[in-house]
Amino acid sequence: MNYLRRKMDDRLLGWKRDERRLPLVVQGARQVGKTESIRTFARANYTRFVEINFAEDPRFREVVQDGYATRDVLRNLTRIEPELRLEPGRTLLFFDEIQEFPDIASTLKFFAQDGRFDVICSGSLLGVHYKRISHVGVGYKTELTMESMDFEEFLWARGYQADFIEDMLGRIVARKPLGPVETTALSRLFLDYCVLGGMPAAVSRYFENGTFEGVLDIQRGIVADYKDDMRKYAEGVDQARILNVFNRIPVQLAAENKKFQISKVARDARFKDYRGCIDWICDAGIARRCHCLSFPASPLRGNFDPDRFKLYMADTGLLVSLLDDETQRDVRANRNLGGYKGGLFENIVGEALAKQGYDLFYYKREDSTLEEDFFVRAGDNVVPVEVKSTQGRSKSLRTLINSDHYPDIRWGVKFTAGNVGFENRILTIPYYTAFLLRRILERGTPSP
Repeated sequence: MNYLRRKMDDRLLGWKRDERRLPLVVQGARQVGKTESIRTFARANYTRFVEINFAEDPRFREVVQDGYATRDVLRNLTRIEPELRLEPGRTLLFFDEIQEFPDIASTLKFFAQDGRFDVICSGSLLGVHYKRISHVGVGYKTELTMESMDFEEFLWARGYQADFIEDMLGRIVARKPLGPVETTALSRLFLDYCVLGGMPAAVSRYFENGTFEGVLDIQRGIVADYKDDMRKYAEGVDQARILNVFNRIPVQLAAENKKFQISKVARDARFKDYRGCIDWICDAGIARRCHCLSFPASPLRGNFDPDRFKLYMADTGLLVSLLDDETQRDVRANRNLGGYKGGLFENIVGEALAKQGYDLFYYKREDSTLEEDFFVRAGDNVVPVEVKSTQGRSKSLRTLINSDHYPDIRWGVKFTAGNVGFENRILTIPYYTAFLLRRILERGTPSP
């Protein structure tokens, strides 16, 4: 399988170029490509590369039996594997699958103080396991989170270059429609991406075979692994409840009111009994919360109701795999989705926003039908973002923009199946450009 270029590649190089670099912890959900990216980076940038996998070789869990100091850890490493060659200044130590031995993170302070060896730790479920590590030194490590592939990385894998994407960005900023050839090609590729999601194994199979054959099996295998993790690693909360919450995500996204309702997870379910289950799924990188704003105004992070939220899958391809077998074909043909189309496209746009570093927020006014899918900040502006799965008027979006009741909102963004346009202070752009939103806003916001 050929290596797929990832945005993490540049982030790893940036870490390497920092003369004051600290040990690095790469977090992310299972099978998003962490290990392959780190291996590729290591082989290109270090004379010696030592990979320790705590899942494959449990012997290495003994490396801290004499303490966490660097000299003790290195001595035990070479006792377990005498052929290891550790050359100061030219060696990368890679501790992988550390969810199987999270205590290894307690050595990072000492590696940082020693300074002779570069160290990267990686694993899934770190957002869960860090909570039970007692000696992780604050200030002695750098953390990066890796997601599944976004649509830009998918386009790279398809052969599109940076200049193509930059030209697309420039046309959107200039409010110029995209050409018919590129809109046709990108619309088709985007629907394929919605089905595939960004898990590298699924994307690689698609490009190797030129078909979707075997993709669904890969995705459902990943979902099965997630469920096994829930049974194996969940501590302090009811494992069955975590599974119940996970299984209800696609069901509740199909509802007209997409707010996640604990009362529909199980009979007599109470929020206080399930809060930890929702935290677990989100900390594991499997799903994301989209919090309901108390009022659409800045600051967004200080203005939401923690008990009202939607839950989106972190990877839309895995969401599609949880539905009927025929759903993949229906999405590619953009048909037969019925009421599920809104939830599906909300998930894919929410995924794109989160992969750009945005927290997810929505707004539902209790005393009216006014509701908006997402909100982001652009300078002093709060920008409502609507995901329009069908043709129709954007009543809530226009109300938010035009009403004096929402002074922080001056204009909005609408994602549709159409082309680029700007009218009545609404920037309309195609779904497949959602990965560019932060760059669009950084280039300058539309004037009224």
